[in-house]
Amino acid sequence: MNEDHYVGTLNLHHLRVFQVVVRYLSFSRAAEELLISQSAVSMHVKSLERAVGLPLFEKIGHRIRLTVAGESLWSYSQKIFALLDETQQVMVALKGGHIGQLRVAADTTAGVYVVPEYLGQFRRMFPQVGIMLDVANRATVMERIGAREADLAVMGQIPEDLAEWDATPFLQNDLVVIASPVHRLVRKEIITVDELAQEGFLVREVGSGTRATMERYFNQAGIELRVDMELGNNSTIKQGVAHGLGIAVISRRVIELELESRRLVILPVEGFPLKRYWYVVHLRGHYLPPPAKALKDLLLESARIQA
Repeated sequence: MNEDHYVGTLNLHHLRVFQVVVRYLSFSRAAEELLISQSAVSMHVKSLERAVGLPLFEKIGHRIRLTVAGESLWSYSQKIFALLDETQQVMVALKGGHIGQLRVAADTTAGVYVVPEYLGQFRRMFPQVGIMLDVANRATVMERIGAREADLAVMGQIPEDLAEWDATPFLQNDLVVIASPVHRLVRKEIITVDELAQEGFLVREVGSGTRATMERYFNQAGIELRVDMELGNNSTIKQGVAHGLGIAVISRRVIELELESRRLVILPVEGFPLKRYWYVVHLRGHYLPPPAKALKDLLLESARIQA
């Protein structure tokens, strides 16, 4: 029989096996997860290769990697299964019940200090909904939403292309400058931008919304931001500032306990606090599963009450 006969006859089960192999780049580890033999995994992959008429993996030493065809098939298989999941969510929605999965991604600050409060309310309202919260920096959160690995995001900086994204503010987020209580600037009534520029800052990694706002503030003032240390999370920054390693710009919501205990103080800098908001974000024009829509409604209702 001509090989071309097989082109286009893709099997969903073969695709599922293929995705697991790609995840580990290992036939043996895929077999362990799928609870089938390694030879069965190989059979599924070979059937898929016959279906597309192209090799999907190549062997480099003792390891395997995707071919160009394999990378393309993996990308499309992600979309296929996302669409199947969406179809299932639609069917559940038509039955009228709030069940299923809530998949939320949040930037680091929102994921630790904002979202859990609302997820607690959501769980009390919809106890049968499974909840997945992915906390990462802003760039990674955008990737998660774009790849349909999360339905809804909460972040402190809106995407640049609003033609593609729906971004709605729901909670004010004030950025303040913090220092150790013994810092030399603490006794000043007002601190100018020029004075601030002489200080070394502890900052988040590139991709953080807070860092992007800081850099924009200094750029608009025509002053270069002096970065003394780059740190991966707010907790480390707070500890560093408290121990005199420098000053930082951070969300006021993050430092409530430290302000009460006087481990940190807010410096009176001109132009601060920087007024920002946390936003609920999703892809514009894409189906929003019922649990995600319910959480969005909850967030926006809280914004209405606060207003």
